[in-house]
Amino acid sequence: MHSSSGSRSFLRFTGVVVLWTLVGLAFASQFYLSSSLVGRSVSWGEAISYSLGDWYVWAVLSLPIVMLARRFPPDESRPWRTGFIHLGAALVISLVYVVLRAWVGQVHGWVIEEPVSFGEVFQPLLVKTYPFNLLIYGVVFAASHALDYYRKYHERTVHALELEKHLAEARLQALLRQLKPHFLFNTLNGIASLMHSDVDAADKMLVRLSELLRLTMNQSGQPLTVLRDEVAFIEKYLDIERIRFRDRFTVTVTVDPDVREWPVPSLVLQPLVENAIRHGVEPQTRDGHIDVIARRAGERLELIVADNGGGMPAGGFSREGIGVGNTRARLQELYGESHEFALTNRPGGGLEVRIVLPPST
Repeated sequence: MHSSSGSRSFLRFTGVVVLWTLVGLAFASQFYLSSSLVGRSVSWGEAISYSLGDWYVWAVLSLPIVMLARRFPPDESRPWRTGFIHLGAALVISLVYVVLRAWVGQVHGWVIEEPVSFGEVFQPLLVKTYPFNLLIYGVVFAASHALDYYRKYHERTVHALELEKHLAEARLQALLRQLKPHFLFNTLNGIASLMHSDVDAADKMLVRLSELLRLTMNQSGQPLTVLRDEVAFIEKYLDIERIRFRDRFTVTVTVDPDVREWPVPSLVLQPLVENAIRHGVEPQTRDGHIDVIARRAGERLELIVADNGGGMPAGGFSREGIGVGNTRARLQELYGESHEFALTNRPGGGLEVRIVLPPST
């Protein structure tokens, strides 16, 4: 923790030094060229040393300016008070710059063995640079406020995204909680109906249901699972439905090996299979058949649940059941517009539900 904080402080310090060095070098170039044009040539070394002397002083003075900008931002409730504070600070810091720069000039004179007095450096600096210093204060103040505003805007954006993520997770959990009792109550109703006609079948269904509930309890409750676990859940569920319908239907589950670890929404297949049994198989007098297919479609995953029942009436269903509507809502929450969900009639009869999920990451 301390090392990461120290590294951030070091990077911030390095960034400040690099910034003011670049400003100093830019003004050194301007000073060198302008001196050459007026016939008073200076060497690159003299131009750089003079310019960096100016801007390194401002690098030091920028620290209290930034502190004042954060302490008294221009958008606070008393703008006149803030304005007077910064005007006074600009006058004082501009004078402090002249004093510090005069000392730097004295040191520079001693280094090159051309000593000068403090007054000889201070007086021309005061006359030439004081108004310009006020402008620099304003630029540093504005830049500090802009960076602070951007930082706060970024923090608000991140916070809003986190809040949106938590809300989406809460909605998904609510949809998942809605789906589980729906599935459980339908299964219990099937068991109750068998209790009066076939006790042994009802007993087998209870055993299969306990196994299915144990599998459900072992799940993490997350909105996503892997396709392998989803298929295992479907096979347990189909064991129950085969007992209930006395093998009146068959199911073919086809899963490509390379998509078995693909992340999919929890319980994405069960409500679709249940819908195929209730509306495709149960109303028919002939034996039913259901296809469950999971395969790669380019870079995406395609899931298909199809039956050989009566299909979708002309004009579509008057309303969607809980399972289909819940699945559609969860897919929208998880994938937005990057998924496909479609109900169509099969050419040979029956309904096909097709889901296409985006590439796994």
